[in-house]
Amino acid sequence: MKKLNVILVYNKDNDKILMCKREKEPYKGKFNLVGGKVEPNEDELAGAYRELQEETGITKNDIILTHIMNFQYKMSDIELEVYAGKLNRDVKLVEELNKLYWICKEENFFELNKFAGEGNIGHMVQQVEIYKSKLLK
Repeated sequence: MKKLNVILVYNKDNDKILMCKREKEPYKGKFNLVGGKVEPNEDELAGAYRELQEETGITKNDIILTHIMNFQYKMSDIELEVYAGKLNRDVKLVEELNKLYWICKEENFFELNKFAGEGNIGHMVQQVEIYKSKLLK
């Protein structure tokens, strides 16, 4: 099964979520969470930190990530791992391929014309809000 990850990165004030605007399909032109592929034989958490640093410049010194859920897409043979964390300081973002944006966490992440993931991002944000006292320290 191919493993992918996405990461909900909250700013240090916990009022914005870091997103990228997709430059290619799927979801070209829509906002998406940062993340990518987990390499074969790579520890999943290490893969999340690696992808985060590659796409944004954020390192494990800047944030503590917590694995909050997985989605399995049986027909596509894909497992999507979801991580969340809050920055412990302001950081200078470094863009890899997709342009990065801080989006207000009060945004409607279920808006399919604006956000990738068929509503999954909205669900992920809701889960983080439910467990924010444990996740966003």
